[in-house]
Amino acid sequence: MKRFLYLLILFCSLSIYSQTTISGKVLDSKGNPIFGASVYLDGTYDGTSTDEKGIFSFKTEENKSQTIVVSFISFETFTKTAEVSLLQNLTIKLKDDVNSLDAVTINAGTFKAGEKAKVTVLKPLDIVTTASALGDVFGAILTLPGTSTVDEDGRLFVRGGEAEETQIFIDGIRVFTPYSPTPNNTPTRGRYSPFLFQGITFSTGGYSAEYGQALSSVLDLTTIDKPDQEKTDISLMTLGLGVGNTQIWENNSLSVNASYINLAPYLEAFPDRNKWLKPVQSLNGEMVYRHSFKDDSMLKIYGAYSYSDLDIIQEDINFDDGFRFGLQNRNLYVNSSYKNKIGNNWRIQGGLSFTNDNSTIKIFDDVINSNENSAHFKVKLRKQFTSRFRVSFGSEYFITNFDENYTPTNQPEFNYGFNKSIFASFAETDIFFSKNLAAQIGVRGEYTNVLNEFTIAPRMSLSLKASKNSQFSLAYGMFYQNPKNDYLKFSQEFSSENTSHLIANYQHTKKNQIFRVEAYLKNYKDLIKFDTNLPNFNTNFNNNGNGYAKGIDVFWRQNQKIKNTDYWVSYSFLDTEREYRNYPIKATPNFASQHNFSFVAKHLIEDWKSQVGITYNFASGRTYTNPNEAGFLNNKTKNYNSVSLNWAYLIDAQKILYLSVNNVLGTKNVFGYNYNNTADINGNFDRQAILPNADRFFFIGFFWTISDDNKSNQLDNL
Repeated sequence: MKRFLYLLILFCSLSIYSQTTISGKVLDSKGNPIFGASVYLDGTYDGTSTDEKGIFSFKTEENKSQTIVVSFISFETFTKTAEVSLLQNLTIKLKDDVNSLDAVTINAGTFKAGEKAKVTVLKPLDIVTTASALGDVFGAILTLPGTSTVDEDGRLFVRGGEAEETQIFIDGIRVFTPYSPTPNNTPTRGRYSPFLFQGITFSTGGYSAEYGQALSSVLDLTTIDKPDQEKTDISLMTLGLGVGNTQIWENNSLSVNASYINLAPYLEAFPDRNKWLKPVQSLNGEMVYRHSFKDDSMLKIYGAYSYSDLDIIQEDINFDDGFRFGLQNRNLYVNSSYKNKIGNNWRIQGGLSFTNDNSTIKIFDDVINSNENSAHFKVKLRKQFTSRFRVSFGSEYFITNFDENYTPTNQPEFNYGFNKSIFASFAETDIFFSKNLAAQIGVRGEYTNVLNEFTIAPRMSLSLKASKNSQFSLAYGMFYQNPKNDYLKFSQEFSSENTSHLIANYQHTKKNQIFRVEAYLKNYKDLIKFDTNLPNFNTNFNNNGNGYAKGIDVFWRQNQKIKNTDYWVSYSFLDTEREYRNYPIKATPNFASQHNFSFVAKHLIEDWKSQVGITYNFASGRTYTNPNEAGFLNNKTKNYNSVSLNWAYLIDAQKILYLSVNNVLGTKNVFGYNYNNTADINGNFDRQAILPNADRFFFIGFFWTISDDNKSNQLDNL
């Protein structure tokens, strides 16, 4: 019995003796104690939490080498492997988690939308619920700061840049002809349905080194990865009809949209100022196929085809019988993209696109036929070495073949065009010094064969989080762009146009609200100049043009602070001058407004099962040349004003009736003036105001969604 008691006491003594105390203190980067941090040995049940002084202590029977783990929300997890006897009186400083929701974001010049965006200023749904947008991607973007209202055109004019200075991408792959062609003074629309996109990245300047060939802006649209349900959409509109269907099977899905537009019935009900020999009719179709692989990789194939046809006689002071313009256009766009993880934190993504655009334009009896074939190939690799350091790099190749022939009345045919290829490589790194400080540094190199030119464009940005809800950002970059097709088809003796961007940004965000203010300065160099009214075979070109654009953009959005109400306000101040094209002096271009203002509001009336919306757009007058006075671009039009309203009524979970009226007040907006080519007996030139085709535009639609999932009963189904 005594021997047994002795052995028992000896065993307990050895057990007590074999326990080791692990202890220390956990602090943040500023040396403040962290209360409630979890501390444990990996692979064991031994551990504890820190007290209010950040101190921890616990015992373990483990020996030899062990790994201690310390974790706490919004901080990076700390690990250390050492002999157990050395894990005592530790002082552990946790680093801020740079991936947390309250961490700094690199955002100078960029608006993002979608599920993955930490801060959303514009949702894809806003495209179809903004009164003035009429379901057009570009119409919704025009309510954001940095854009100018050029209502007779409809394309994106950003921060003093021409529309050609903004490039459009789908899933990171270039779209060469994103707009539908229209007659003079008729706003264009985008070719692509907004219902196929889940995210939007709109950069008004200072954008990533991944993108090139854009002096002003980049718009990247991300298609939906995985549709949430099978459904059929049917729409009946004042302009035509449309149908869409989505099918899902295993790891595959297919979405198809088709629409037919014919303005003849609409023009009978709401005549405009023109004589239509053949009202606009168009046929559009889109398809997206998606396949998800087991390793989370994704393949998407996107295709779109559009055909449009019109013939119009427009009023013109220089033609007694009007100006005749006929157009036939067909456009094919195919886009394929792939993304995958390839191990050890590497990601690869890439794709290709092909565009064929063919237009036949008839001006009186003269005929111009143009055909463009363009392709884009791209591959990008990304490596996340740590949560604070990642690198991306890649290469891309652009090809364009452009041919045009011009057949004047009773004269021989002229043929001209060009072949162009661009090879580009880019590299960029994101460095997070802390949760409050981050930098992005990149460089892009491009070689263009037709210009025999190589350019290098550095890009960099820095973001500092000033408080929980606010941050400051700075960005600088160089940007190059080849001369546009209208010049290259007549001459290739150019160098690239270029500009530099300097941007300072402040952003404050809280739940359901965001405030942004951004100042910028752009300096243009090597802009194209020519010595004729319009470029032609006899034109002399040079790269001696220059200019600047500077201004301030302000954006404010608030959601649900007023019950069931969402609204945003945009304001832009722009000061810009250019000496380019055939300008005799440096002057403010006729597409640039000094002041642009937009107000958008949407309100849900639950008892009426309705959503009502309003958009107000204002733009100060734009320059034009009055030949009756001395000077160039010496006058300004009156200010632009437009109020648009929309109403959506939810008949049931699947049916929506939609009504929209643009410029509901019928404001007589003037976009400029055409002057007579010859003066009267007093030496004065008569003029004619350039007006929109109609004072108001009405849109009525009925949308019917047929699906097996009717769980949602919100107007967001629109």
